[in-house]
Amino acid sequence: MTDAVSSASPEGGDQQRPAPPAARPDPQQLRASDADRERVAEVLRDALAEGRLDMAEFEERLEATYSARTYGELAPITSDLPAAGAVTAPVAQPVSLLKEPAVSGSWLSRVTGGEGSSSWAVAVMSGFQRKGAWTVPKRFDCVAFWGGGEIDLREANFADREVVINCVAIMGGVNVIVPPGVEVVVRGIGVMGGFDHREEGEPGEPGAPRVIITGFAFWGGVGVERKLTRAERQARKEARRQEKLERRADRRELHAGRHEDRWDQHRERLERHLDEHRDRIEERLEEHRERREERWERHRERRERQRDRWEDRGRRGGRHY
Repeated sequence: MTDAVSSASPEGGDQQRPAPPAARPDPQQLRASDADRERVAEVLRDALAEGRLDMAEFEERLEATYSARTYGELAPITSDLPAAGAVTAPVAQPVSLLKEPAVSGSWLSRVTGGEGSSSWAVAVMSGFQRKGAWTVPKRFDCVAFWGGGEIDLREANFADREVVINCVAIMGGVNVIVPPGVEVVVRGIGVMGGFDHREEGEPGEPGAPRVIITGFAFWGGVGVERKLTRAERQARKEARRQEKLERRADRRELHAGRHEDRWDQHRERLERHLDEHRDRIEERLEEHRERREERWERHRERRERQRDRWEDRGRRGGRHY
């Protein structure tokens, strides 16, 4: 290819003039890579976990993502989803397909600073709950006397990178639920009671807050457990299913043109039925576990009421139990 065009001058000589520049291709028509498709799929999984997409929309967009060939086909898939880490309703932005450094994880947006939405709770022969979207203050105090309480931090924001939850449980109990990635430190004192130290010692993720659980338990207990939200469990299940689909696609490519395709289809149906059966079993076990815990709680409350009646009778009759 020549870079100049020869033309005749009036004096009879040849004069060189530059060739017009070649037209640049439209960026929207450039081919997308597997990494680009994975980045869009990750945004869709985050949107599913945050409740911005239901399962039907998620599956439809995920299928369109893996079948897209160009940037122009990928960009509309996330055009109505907010940027990663936004907590208010920002201007909708599509997923950037440039090779830019990734911003820190979701913990950066969950440490909001300021004051907490609730700083104390009391349960006297009753119960309390702090769960859902709320802001944990730098120090949260709670008391459970002949009662119980639940403090769920899985969907909460944090006023500081280090928060203190002070629990006093007297013939009662308090259960603290923390999300994965949070560092837990337990410093409570128990007298004929105790604090749960099983979740202590696990290092936290970068930028994640630190939860310090202190207090006093007398004939009671303070439990600590680490759980995923229902949306996160569903997203993980979908990620495992997607990995299985990718492995099956690889196997189909290896056995293309052979009779193994029919066996693969039969195996996929069988695995799908097994997965559905396992999911049903897990759901039934979870429901059975919850009912058993409720029955045990009611039984414990009946025993406590019966013990109180015996103590009252003993005091009236001059006897102590």
